[in-house]
Order: sequence, then C-alpha cells, then structure tokens
Amino acid sequence: MNILVVGGAGYIGSHAVRFLLAAGHRVTIYDNLSRGHREAVPSELLVQGELTDRSKLVSLMREHQIDAVMHFAAFALVNESVSDPSEYYCNNVIASLELLEAMKEAGVFKIVFSSTTATYGEAETMPISEDAPQQPISPYGFTKLVIERALSDYATAYGFGYVALRYFNAAGAHPDGTIGEDHDPESHLIPVVLQVALGQRDQITIFGNDFPTPDGTCLRDYIHVDDLASAHVRALELIEPGKGICANLGTGRGTSVQEVIEACRKITGHPIPTVMSHRRAGDPAELVADNRRAQELLDWVPKYDSIDAIVKTAWKWHRSHPNGFAT
Repeated sequence: MNILVVGGAGYIGSHAVRFLLAAGHRVTIYDNLSRGHREAVPSELLVQGELTDRSKLVSLMREHQIDAVMHFAAFALVNESVSDPSEYYCNNVIASLELLEAMKEAGVFKIVFSSTTATYGEAETMPISEDAPQQPISPYGFTKLVIERALSDYATAYGFGYVALRYFNAAGAHPDGTIGEDHDPESHLIPVVLQVALGQRDQITIFGNDFPTPDGTCLRDYIHVDDLASAHVRALELIEPGKGICANLGTGRGTSVQEVIEACRKITGHPIPTVMSHRRAGDPAELVADNRRAQELLDWVPKYDSIDAIVKTAWKWHRSHPNGFAT
C-alpha cells in the first residue's frame, strides 16, 4: 500500500515508518519538524509541510496515489496542554480536521489514528477496557477524543474507515540504537531517569510514595515503541469503509515508578539518587490497559514483556545519543 505518515519524523511515527518499510509498504512522510527530527527518517521520503496546508496535502496524496494515512502529528504533553490549551486545540483539533478534509478531497478514506489513554481521564476500574467512560481531564485528552468522535462521524457521513489506537505509556527505542526519544523538554519517566545515569541530572524526583499500590508509587503500563509500531501496521488490514475500531495498546501489566528506577539502576550500573516529593495534582494511582481487543483483532502480542527489556533499548539509544539527534 501507499501510506502517508503525518508526524512521521516524531518518536512513534519514525518507528512506525521503519515497520511499514520492512513490511513492503511505500511510505511518504509529512512533518513540519517542529517536534520531529529530520535525522530520524530517510531523507528521500520526507516532505516538510503543515497539516493546515490543504492544497499541498491534496496534491501530495494524489501524486503518490496514497491508499491510507497514519496520523501521529499531535502535541502530547498533558501539563503543556493545561498551560497552553490554544496550541493543543489549534494543532490537535483544527489541523487534524484539515487533514481529514484534505483526505476527503483527495479520495483517501482510510486512516490509522494515534489516540491515547488520556481520553479515559481518571478511570474507576482497572484494567481499563475500551468500553470505559471517556472523561478526559486535560485539554490534550479532550483534543484526542474530539478527533475520535470526528472520525466516527466521518465514517457515517463520508465512508471513512479508521482504527484509533489508544496508547498507554510509550517507552524504549529501536533495538539497534539508531532512533529513540528526543523531546524538548523531556517529560517521560524512563528518559528522565536515564539522564541521571548520563550525568545530565543530579537526581530523580518521585512524586508521591503514598499511593494505594504495592510500593506506594504510581503504576503505569509501559509499552515498547516498536510494539506500538507493529500494531499500526497490522491495523491497516482491519480498515473497512464506513466502519471504525478503537483499541487499547498496552501490555496489561503495571510497573511502578520505583520499579522503573530499579530497572534503570540495574541496566546502567548507576546508583540514580532519588528525592521524594508530594503527589502531583491529577496523578492517578494506576493506569493499566485491558489489551484483549487489540490481541484478538490485530493478532498482536507485545514482544517486549518486561520493564528491563524496554529500559535496555532506551539505554542503548540514550547512551549513544546523549544529546538526542543533535549528537
């Protein structure tokens, strides 16, 4: 298939590009490079542009005879979305709707959408199934929910077919160490902890050790970025005109903040000092996926089944690229 990957130079998008190419698909990458990295993808496949440039997108889709779109071009920091919601509504909602309109004009009606567990908000039961109420508590989560709803309406009205994949905590890097996480600022736990091992931070702050969990620290479901990428490739096979599927992508297991730090200590050999602080407002004690729908529909099982295996790939990337793609 001819696949247009928007946001394909970003963290998850660049890994998906590798899986698409390995599966024999023909890929065109579209990214404005505001948060993606030119070095993360083959330069001959990259087209730089904005999602709001509808005419450029329509021409690109027609020129490359695009069959389906993968959409990774969203801002994804919860705290940032609270402090600057305008950026999130403009980029995640308005620009995404421009993409859908460009697809409609170009006659491309298949899309795999990068969604998030943040659409659930503070879930009342664990693990979280796709049928749990979607009550986002951040602008980021709400913007993703808006596009999920738009996709459902576009399916009904225009015959779009879509798969929306709700990620839990993306982590790790490509096992060959050539691409991985490079965010500015960095907010994800594993790379922040590894920055201590690299000497870029003095210590790691643990926000709360009084949660109702085995060791008192938050539990999260860490899913390797390559497992996310492989699920996107499989999702292409499920798209049907006028129909939509939503599925969680996680391992189904929770790992605590303390367990992540211990894994990083073991893999790096660094003591990684910690300091305890109060809970952050809005931090749920536990977020774990019920991933049975993805396993059944996508015939998909996460390959990376331990936090140690995930951290090993992340450490290989960060150790060889201590300043990210700027190294």
